[in-house]
Amino acid sequence: MAEFVEAAAGFPTVLFTSALVVVIGFWLLVLLGAADSDSFDADVDTDALSLGGVPVAVSVSLVIALAWFASFTGSVLLARTGMSGALFHLLGAALLVASLMFAWRMTRLLVRPLAKLFPDEPGPSRQDFVGLTCTIRTGRVDADFGQAEVVARDGSTAVVQVRQTGTDALPLGSTGLLYAYDDAGEFFWVAPYDTALDPRTAA
Repeated sequence: MAEFVEAAAGFPTVLFTSALVVVIGFWLLVLLGAADSDSFDADVDTDALSLGGVPVAVSVSLVIALAWFASFTGSVLLARTGMSGALFHLLGAALLVASLMFAWRMTRLLVRPLAKLFPDEPGPSRQDFVGLTCTIRTGRVDADFGQAEVVARDGSTAVVQVRQTGTDALPLGSTGLLYAYDDAGEFFWVAPYDTALDPRTAA
């Protein structure tokens, strides 16, 4: 038991042991709901290290855990050789670098299947509909009532609540333009839209 404690607390494994304690503490906070697994995505770019596709916390945790394991195993084996002095410390430094390289390569392999669990594209947002045209699906649209069908950029359709501030004619089947979204009321502001005036539809 003492051999393993010395390996975990000795150079170079102690560097990874400290980092591993931080990682374990972070994931405990995630389990308790006090932190988010993608908390650091805006601050660190792992794509440059070929570790992208998963939240930064996941890839960094894998690197630290794998580096600790490699360094710990190497330290135990190194201690059993009975070496000491300058050569022992030189091999310890080499083990530090080798552990990091091993962890990086293994993490690159592991993040590929894990990336499927973390899609790159954000989920659909109602703000995505702003600027799109819609088809009115109710007999009238006013400040208190109205529905419309809108086709999203990915081809999916949705029926949304719409309102207008004026008295423009928006009968059933007419085309409207969703120009703003009201978060409090959870509806879109709509205005009449003449497709003949859209330069994109001109011959």
